[in-house]
Amino acid sequence: MSQKTAFITGAAMGMGALKAKTLAARGWKVFAGVLPGADTSELGTHENIVAVEQDVSSDSSVTASAEIVEKELAGAPLDLLINNAGIANGAVGVIEGVSIEAAKKLFEINTWGTLRVCQAFLPAIRRGAPHSRIINFASGAVKANPAASGIYNMSKHAVVGLTRTLRNEMAPFGIEVTAVEPGAVKTHMTANAGETTKDIWTKVSQEMNDIYGPHLKETTTVKMVEAIEKGNEPQVVVDQVLGLLEKKNWKPSYLVGNDVKALGPMYKILPERTFEKILQKAVGIPQYKG
Repeated sequence: MSQKTAFITGAAMGMGALKAKTLAARGWKVFAGVLPGADTSELGTHENIVAVEQDVSSDSSVTASAEIVEKELAGAPLDLLINNAGIANGAVGVIEGVSIEAAKKLFEINTWGTLRVCQAFLPAIRRGAPHSRIINFASGAVKANPAASGIYNMSKHAVVGLTRTLRNEMAPFGIEVTAVEPGAVKTHMTANAGETTKDIWTKVSQEMNDIYGPHLKETTTVKMVEAIEKGNEPQVVVDQVLGLLEKKNWKPSYLVGNDVKALGPMYKILPERTFEKILQKAVGIPQYKG
């Protein structure tokens, strides 16, 4: 049996690096997308890992990375594409006050980056039909919709939409595609949550602080921090994501992480408004009392 191959974006550190190392240890050849000049000490070196410079926010960089991988594959297929790259803290604040320019930058990575990579690597993925697969990272935020994280949430809803459309387009080839929706994970992106959540209020105007702060500061700077600090160890989420490779048929999306297990059944069974109200109460969003 020939060696299986995977490309993982955002693999210099965090869960991207962990997924790369886990697959490499299982015998896969992993092409690890890393930002040009990034510290790859966390990724380390392994005979089965090939670091490939890639900035998912750049058309030319993504194209160049795909060309490098195509040369390495030498006509063989790519068995697995994992769109892992993403940021969370680039555009925070309530919808009324968030920076449009910051929102555009976040979308360039989380949403357009996923699209760019899919477009560049689909020819290699299609060569592996019907056995090749694509995993796109969305977020548990698409179920919880946390206040003051609307731009991140929007970008991940877009990834879910992209994934569901791509499933229809790949169905004739037998290629499985899914979006994974992790809960809170203890990674670089969520480190120092107590400090980073303060940006929700320092990056919007005083007017926005005066209007929304009395209602939403507790949920964004206390409840959210508590949830993050109780989040999953990265290996737990990585194991659940890679465990999908054992399944023959994939659902359009999967909640991953021990903290979001209950959300799936609740989301399916409860009326949407009831589900929403339960979450609002859980995270301390006050209700209007007329």
